[in-house]
Amino acid sequence: MIEKLKNWWKWDPEAEKNSADNPLTALSDKQRRNTGPLLALAFGWGFLVTGLFTGSQLGNGIPFWPDIILTTFFGNLANFIVGAIVGYIGYKTACNSGLLYRYVYGNVGAYIPVLFISILTIGWQGIVVGAFGITWTLALNPGIEAADIFTSQTFLISAILAGILYTITTYFGVKGLERISIPSVAILVLVGIYAIYLNIIQAGGFSGFQALSTALAAQNQMTTIEAINIVIGSWIVGAVVMPEYTRFAKKGWVAIAIPFIVLIIAQWFLQILGALGGVVSSNSLFSAFLGIDLNILMQQGIIIGWIGIIGMSLALWTTGDANLYLPVIQTSSILKRPKNVMTVICGILGTILGLGLYQYFLGFLGLLASLVPPLIGPVIVEYYAINKNKFHSRSFEGIASWNPSAFISYIAGATSTYYSPNFIMPAITGLITSMIVYWIARKILTR
Repeated sequence: MIEKLKNWWKWDPEAEKNSADNPLTALSDKQRRNTGPLLALAFGWGFLVTGLFTGSQLGNGIPFWPDIILTTFFGNLANFIVGAIVGYIGYKTACNSGLLYRYVYGNVGAYIPVLFISILTIGWQGIVVGAFGITWTLALNPGIEAADIFTSQTFLISAILAGILYTITTYFGVKGLERISIPSVAILVLVGIYAIYLNIIQAGGFSGFQALSTALAAQNQMTTIEAINIVIGSWIVGAVVMPEYTRFAKKGWVAIAIPFIVLIIAQWFLQILGALGGVVSSNSLFSAFLGIDLNILMQQGIIIGWIGIIGMSLALWTTGDANLYLPVIQTSSILKRPKNVMTVICGILGTILGLGLYQYFLGFLGLLASLVPPLIGPVIVEYYAINKNKFHSRSFEGIASWNPSAFISYIAGATSTYYSPNFIMPAITGLITSMIVYWIARKILTR
């Protein structure tokens, strides 16, 4: 038994390079993935409860038509542009984020951004674990008070089982993720469309719903810029880590289609669904998961109700797998541990965090949106404006241990998010600031 554990823990660079996920080097052509399963995986990743939360917030702050439709579109468009720019780098280089950071931050310096973003994404995994626990706690205890959810035995058991489930699936790498995502997509779409229909019917038709939305927004006025900031902040981190999936694309259009499906199709769909649920439902906690009040759903019959619960569980399952995969690949490439080992470690940490982190969801989301985007700024500038060739060299020889310009630009970018005026989007401000500072610093230090 001990010998098996030693072999499991043992670092075998050649085995990792030849695996389907290959966290150590740029992917070979054989390690790229087929288009259909990859796009289904993208949809499963994009079908994240963040969109429902974002929509629910907007539904309580601005009218549904045309305000929510337009603000969500422009916010998602901004995230898509960032995701496409970064994702294309992943496709062209066939490198994951950890490798891209090595080219820019340095062979040693890359440890800091990789470990930093891995810790944050493990926390994000904890959010999804907690969401699964809440979903089943509400399903099995319909009358439970919100204050009692996190102390209930049902929540504890459901969250732990979710963490184990996500870890087992991710253990099989991108192949395991694809097998879960493909059959889930159709169910997720059907459940979401039915929830939209049910919300509008519950409000007395679209005109009745729009009147309800306008009245609710008048009580909690939110500016257009504030609304767009919420949308951008909710998924800018996903745009930044896009290379983890676009590196598998065989064609350029697939690398662009992945962020498009995630940010324009899946998240926009969920934000609209969340806005409908936020307006119609008095139970804002559950509307953030399914886009509709559980009691309303159960009134349609127990079969419809449980199809909805299972649909949301599938959404959380595909999201949990995709999110856990991010820190696994990054830490494996930097810490030089087998991917399977890092899957178990990150899965355990995410599960533990999931038992207590969910209560701080919105604050954690704001932290991610402020601190993560400036990390990728130097990579964008280095690739598109300074030295693209080194990213395609498939070698780290000659790369400095540390690149001071990258760290200076990141500190400047992260700091700028806290001093952004209300009319400027903090996450985008931090990203642009880090790009400008990096370009200037590189020119100065090079001379």
